[in-house]
Amino acid sequence: MSSVHLAFSSDGTRPVSSLRVGTRATVIAVLSHVEGRADRLLALGVTPGASLTVLQTSPGIVLLCDQTELAIERSVADAILVHSPEVSS
Repeated sequence: MSSVHLAFSSDGTRPVSSLRVGTRATVIAVLSHVEGRADRLLALGVTPGASLTVLQTSPGIVLLCDQTELAIERSVADAILVHSPEVSS
């Protein structure tokens, strides 16, 4: 599954990398195709059901996930699938 298809999913599921600054979302899944990164994200609280807010999108992506602020690469943000009621399909 590529992030291009997910960015336009009719059920509202999309990668974090497709969200705008200020968007709030709920983590649906963390894909494990980014070797070693999925376990680290899960350890930092980026788990299914966690709430997050996008704080910055350039040059890197900065998220507030519950009470933890994280700076991640775009490729890692592609592996975090979320649902946001704020984003229309």
